[in-house]
This record gives sequence, C-alpha cells and structure tokens, in this order.
Amino acid sequence: MTTADPRSTAITHQTSTVARLVHISRPVLWINTIGTGALGMWLTGQLIDVAAIPLLVWLTLPFNLLIYGVNDIFDQDTDALNARKGGVEGARIEQGEVKLIAWAVAITNIPFLIYFVIALPLGAVGLILLYAGVFVFYSAPPLRFKARPFLDSLSNAAYGLPLLIMPVALGAPPVWPAVIGLFAWSVAKHAYDAVQDIEEDREAGITTTAVLLGARGTAVWSGAWWLASSALFALVSVPVAAVNIAIAGTLVVWMLLRPTPATGRRLYPVSVAFPYVAGSVASGLLLAAMFLGVYP
Repeated sequence: MTTADPRSTAITHQTSTVARLVHISRPVLWINTIGTGALGMWLTGQLIDVAAIPLLVWLTLPFNLLIYGVNDIFDQDTDALNARKGGVEGARIEQGEVKLIAWAVAITNIPFLIYFVIALPLGAVGLILLYAGVFVFYSAPPLRFKARPFLDSLSNAAYGLPLLIMPVALGAPPVWPAVIGLFAWSVAKHAYDAVQDIEEDREAGITTTAVLLGARGTAVWSGAWWLASSALFALVSVPVAAVNIAIAGTLVVWMLLRPTPATGRRLYPVSVAFPYVAGSVASGLLLAAMFLGVYP
C-alpha cells in the first residue's frame, strides 16, 4: 500500500488555491482593467514604457482580485440566489473562504501600493488610491455604493481611471475626451448589466439603479450615458465612436423592445464582448498611428 507524497499533496492544494483565487478574480473581465491600462499607455505615444509595467501587472490578478474578492465577501446573500454565479461570470464563495480571500487581496496588492508610493508622482498615487477605494467601498460598508441607487452606477465611472492614471504616472498629458468618455461608458455598462440581477437584488433587499428604474428605465439611463460617451470618443476617433454607438444602440434597443431581466441575461455575453470589440478597434488604430503614422 502506497502513501501519498506530502509534497505532492501540498503542491496540489496550493495549485487548487491559486486556481480558486483566479476564478474569483473573473479573468473574463480583466479587459476592463488591463485593457484600459494598456490603452492609457498607448495614448501617451509609447508602445511599451518600462515605468508602466508594474501598473500593468497590478491591473491583472491583483486588482481584479481586490474588486471581485471584496465584492464576493459582501455579496454572499445575493450570490446565493443568483443562478449565474459559480461559472465564468463570478464565483459563489463559502464563508470559510473569506479569510483566504482577504489575505490574498492584501498580499497581492499591498506590495504594489508600497512601490507606487515610492516610485510614482503624488498625483498618480492619489488616483490609484481613489481607484482602489471606490471599488472596495462599492461593496463594503459603510459606504456600500452597490446598495445606493445611482451611486452604484456612477461609482463605476472609476473603471475609466487607468486612462488618467497612466499619463499622470508617465508624465504625459491625459486625453480628456477619452477619459471622460470612458467614465460615461462605464456608468452606462454597470447599470445595464445589473438589469439581469433585478430579481435577485430585490429579493435580497438591495435597491440598485436597475431595481429602482426597472429594465426599460435602465435602458434609457444607460443609453443616455452611452450616447454621451460616443460623442466624446468621436473627438478622439470617429471609428471608435461608430463602433461604440452601434453596439450600445443594439443593446439598448433590444432591452427597450423586451424590457425584462431575462433579456439582460441573454444579452450579457454581448455586453461582455463589448469592451473586447471596441477596445480592439481603439488599440488597432493607436498601434497603426504609432507604427504607420496613420491617424484615425
């Protein structure tokens, strides 16, 4: 009879733990942080800036674990009612995992924050702390923006902050129409995506913008913000604005025609693909500008 190798068992356990933490960080949504960070760097005119690499690394697993780990800790009641949790759209954690997640968030984020304080300009450090703070208090009390209608949606404008953080960190001027446009885009997308969770949030006693406005009202709210973002993007790149208005318009019109949480669930894959498609167009145009001198 053979006995299991303790070293092999420990390695397997560690691998399982890392895989679980990666799952909690929702890799399919990393595009919203690392993608925005890369665009922010490219908008400075640099393909790769060595000073930006620590920021780009932080915007992968560490920051996404902070966003979604904290969210999962404080949303256990709602997530328990949500059938889409447990897959690529987000983990469904157990109470026994809370301490692990809290330690993992601290271990993966604090070293980066210390480095940023030492290495980056004070303005960039302030923006980074704002970025992290908004997402912590989106989920965590006492502020818990998630449960405050309109503030839940407006606070998600913070997803656009990497477009501001990067140039400030690298000593370059921000492209303000792109920054403010992404703020508006992020406000719209958060509210729209929350439509699919109206029933679960209402049952858990959480009043989000989507719960308050309903599916139809949320489509109008999001449509207005997406329209504003398209106007701002057009000041930087007409093709990006056109792609944005085409995808956003499809999502809004579909929701207006069938204003139900079920429609939100059916359209969520399209919403997830939205930043990949629009970001790819924006990235392609920026790279063409840098390499070929072809500007949108």
